[in-house]
Amino acid sequence: MSPVKDQYKYRLFLCLLSLFAALSPIAAASFGAANISFHDVVQAIGQHLSWQDNAQSSGITERIVFELRFPRIVLAFVAGAGLALAGSVLQTVTRNPLADPYLFGISSGASFGAVLVFSFLSSGLFNLTQGTAMSLGQLEWWSWQNLLLPIGAFAGASLSVLLVLSLSGLGRSSQIERMLLSGVATSFLFGSLTSLLLYFSSPQATASVLFWSLGSFAKANWTGVILPSVIVLGSLAIIVVFKRQIVALQAGDETAHTLGVNVAKLRLNMLLLCSLITAVLVASCGGIGFVGLMIPHCVRLLFPGRQPMIVTAIVGGLFMVWIDVVARCILGNQELPVGIITAAIGSVFFLFILRYRR
Repeated sequence: MSPVKDQYKYRLFLCLLSLFAALSPIAAASFGAANISFHDVVQAIGQHLSWQDNAQSSGITERIVFELRFPRIVLAFVAGAGLALAGSVLQTVTRNPLADPYLFGISSGASFGAVLVFSFLSSGLFNLTQGTAMSLGQLEWWSWQNLLLPIGAFAGASLSVLLVLSLSGLGRSSQIERMLLSGVATSFLFGSLTSLLLYFSSPQATASVLFWSLGSFAKANWTGVILPSVIVLGSLAIIVVFKRQIVALQAGDETAHTLGVNVAKLRLNMLLLCSLITAVLVASCGGIGFVGLMIPHCVRLLFPGRQPMIVTAIVGGLFMVWIDVVARCILGNQELPVGIITAAIGSVFFLFILRYRR
């Protein structure tokens, strides 16, 4: 394809993506247990912006839309954008198309850190051993207990990254080939440690943490989306600033060195940044896998030779918004964890990549 046609295709895709991104929140808010049409959502938005309180039914609709559905749509978008962004950066800096926060062991490390915080605070704050576990979404964002969850998750994710780097070897040539296998081993390690912590918790606490670990936006609220949004937007800004150096790693470490890139420092910093993104998202909505694997590949298939980080983030966010719609509508009387759906789709996608690469 000629550069002119490629540029035209890219701009057309951006226009369609912008239109879809503008309509998706309104359309997604119309799905759920309560029957709310697209027109009712638009009307509720108009009443909310004009500060009018007309009929009682309209007031109930407005509360459902703005207090229940819009916060989870925002959190789903932020989570999808952050995971897609982290996956794209991991695949670039490791030059491994199968790299993903979930497969890399970062999500498992973050989950272990968050559950470890639960266990240490079980005696008085969360009381896991007495069966009065408090879900992550029920905590206020400004409370120090809730701030400990991202800190614990980030500590676990960082420990996972350092463990992967140490297992994959210090040599540049061996590090790339062994990194994914080290990530899988680390993922199983932290997964087993998390299971051990849950084994000594009460059944009620275990059920609560297990549902959270599978990924859910059911407890989303406006205060709870502040920290993930700030972290993801800030990380996106940092990644865009260092985009040239990140892309240079695709040509190889030696080529990047000749271009003036400090490969070891940049790779470690980007891995820690991906750990921060994953940790905050895990603490907010649990472990959601394979999003960072699928979305960057789909974007690269649409635009070969490009690395549109912002487009990748938007596509990941929209993907997660509609996965959440499927999760809360696929079963009649209950909500399915989004991690189950992404794992089912991602496993098939993973096998497709393996077959395609062979």
